Amino acid sequence: MGKKSRVKTQKSGSGANTVISPKEMMNLISELLQKCSSAAPSAGKEWDEYIQIRSLVEKIRKKQKGLSTVFEGNREDYFPDLMSWAQENGASCDGFAVANFGTEGYGLQATRDIKAEELFLWIPRKMLMTVESAQNSLLGPLYGQDRIMQAMGNVTLALHLLCERANPSSFWLPYIRSLPQEYDTPLYYQQDDVQLLLGTQAVQDVLSQYKNTARQYAYFYKLLQTHPAASKLPLKDSFTFDDYRWAVSSVMTRQNQIPTEDGGQVTLALIPLWDMCNHTNGLITTGYNLEDDRCECVALQDYKENEQIYIFYGTRSNAEFVIHNGFFFQDNAHDRVKIKLGVSKSERLYAMKAEVLARAGIPSSCVFALHCNEPPISAQLLAFLRVFCMTEEELKDYLLGDGAINKIFTLGNSEFPVSWENEIKLWTFLENRASLLLKTYKTTSEDDRSFLEKPDLSLHSRLAVQLRLAEKQILEKVSASGREKRLHFQKKLEEGAPLPHFEESDIALLENSDTDAKLPIILRKLEEVEERDGLQVEEEPLLNGEKVGYGTVESQEVSKDQTEDESELSANRTEDIPKENSE
Repeated sequence: MGKKSRVKTQKSGSGANTVISPKEMMNLISELLQKCSSAAPSAGKEWDEYIQIRSLVEKIRKKQKGLSTVFEGNREDYFPDLMSWAQENGASCDGFAVANFGTEGYGLQATRDIKAEELFLWIPRKMLMTVESAQNSLLGPLYGQDRIMQAMGNVTLALHLLCERANPSSFWLPYIRSLPQEYDTPLYYQQDDVQLLLGTQAVQDVLSQYKNTARQYAYFYKLLQTHPAASKLPLKDSFTFDDYRWAVSSVMTRQNQIPTEDGGQVTLALIPLWDMCNHTNGLITTGYNLEDDRCECVALQDYKENEQIYIFYGTRSNAEFVIHNGFFFQDNAHDRVKIKLGVSKSERLYAMKAEVLARAGIPSSCVFALHCNEPPISAQLLAFLRVFCMTEEELKDYLLGDGAINKIFTLGNSEFPVSWENEIKLWTFLENRASLLLKTYKTTSEDDRSFLEKPDLSLHSRLAVQLRLAEKQILEKVSASGREKRLHFQKKLEEGAPLPHFEESDIALLENSDTDAKLPIILRKLEEVEERDGLQVEEEPLLNGEKVGYGTVESQEVSKDQTEDESELSANRTEDIPKENSE
């Protein structure tokens, strides 16, 4: 079926260091694990911790130079084998080809006209790399005894991928050889590139991603060397940080959820060929057909011959795209930044505000999102701000007044203000908060635009500055929107305009008017947990695991997405597809 496997292990020699003793390496690994497992640093010290961890990792990488397993030749050399393998195993291969789209990387190109909603791509289960296939592989015995792997499907997939890459007769070798040899996730950034993100909201996730990946690597290095169930694994003799970084990034950019064979649960999977599709705005058009036991994708729109075929990854922010996918999407209609807000427990009206919020199903302290478009805030954030700015009399009215229960349901609806004064206060607060957040950045938007004009700017530096600028642009829009709304409601107050009152006949107006709310429920369940309709828990997990909720009908939706994981060693909110999309 084409080329033979050309896996090789780089030998010590030309540029490689003298072979390090197992004891010396284990000492370095233990030091790294201890450093990454220590208590979280105090506020403002995260960068110093990152530098220390990175220094240890670089020391380990230097000792391991020349030991990583690589494939000879270029990635594109293996695309014909990928297509042949896919066709032999029942995937659809007519109507498209793999092509290079420049800054967007590799993607799928239509070789004929394809109509919107036409089923053009399907991949049977046997081609997928899943947590289940990992359990049935050489990795199975170790999986059965390690609680970290059992709790974190993405980590299991990363190790599964490495074991199969090292196996010259692996069924998945045509797929594995077609993957990028490097990625553009922040795990591959130079220190100077990461430093460009200091002061941004995204930097904490970037630092956590690196720390947790280093911690996982150290943990599994020790496990592979000491656990009896790992004795027959091909990783035991060669398991470098660069290998693990590659595997984590491969999974991070590609993992998806599919139903298990019985349809009763979800499992994580790598889906060959389909994961070549790049992202654009739209709706999720991929599902899993349990009857035919295959992943199916219909066309998002009409495609002419030679045009690139896109899919929609989900309503992700550019921070998620940069950190977990390795690209910045310029026309992201779903971009947003996080804002953490809470009612102070020392406030005199705290108990009353907390009670009103509780009745509305909103915590008294949580993380919300500020959006790039109008309205800049979700219904949940509007409700929170209204309660946050209520007077004692207004709180009593929503707790004890006539129709208090029904009034709770109006809190998130812009049609029914609490009072003109309340609206003025909340929009003034939002305007000022956005302005204050803008002042925390070390550069201005103009500085960033000038920086991006540099002709010699590296790709990773460009991604970091694009993300930094995008955050500021959202905050600038929110501040401007707050000012506009404040002036609008001041005018209402000055004019003595009557306040709209809720009647039971207005119940239809209480539906969330956000675009996402109009999506079918089955699609909304697959959107990232990040916002959860604008609301998050206060201590948001920074890592990924297995997402709950998927379609229960025969054809189930699949999103290029992941979820939060509650485990300590989780693989950092890993998501999907690198470069200016899929590479």
